Amino acid sequence: MSLKKTAGMLLCLGVAATAWAQIPHGEEAEWKEAPVPAPPAFDVAKLVTLDVSPNSSLVYGVDPATIQISLTDSVVRYVMVARSPSGASNVMYEGIRCSTAEFKTYARYLPEGRWQMLDNSPWRSLYDNMPSKHPLRFAKSGACDGSAPPSSVRDVVRQMKSPGPQY
Repeated sequence: MSLKKTAGMLLCLGVAATAWAQIPHGEEAEWKEAPVPAPPAFDVAKLVTLDVSPNSSLVYGVDPATIQISLTDSVVRYVMVARSPSGASNVMYEGIRCSTAEFKTYARYLPEGRWQMLDNSPWRSLYDNMPSKHPLRFAKSGACDGSAPPSSVRDVVRQMKSPGPQY
């Protein structure tokens, strides 16, 4: 190998080592949520349903067109619809933070046909003892790839539609 190539390789290694030394290893930079987009329009005719609980009479579903994966803060945002056998619906605009296994409700859709934003809604554990486990089921059905967000909305929808056990 020529002296010129060797010097070039050593220079590259030195630059890489300097950059590596500047990254705080073992410490996650303080996370900050990006500005939350307005709730997207949804279509109940296009819902992909989730099997949330065999004991629930509610049917839960997500309109794939509402799923957003934020590259800025790694939050998966979506509109979840819960419908009763009588046809009544509860509609929520929510987000899941896969890295911490938390979810948040940003807004609720009112019967008058408009969104009501929720101020200071906290991040809650997907594993909290709640009456509904729909965020956990959605996370396990494709909204999260382990502790990371999925690579694409297409992957989320494909995973939701694939047959097999949803643990």
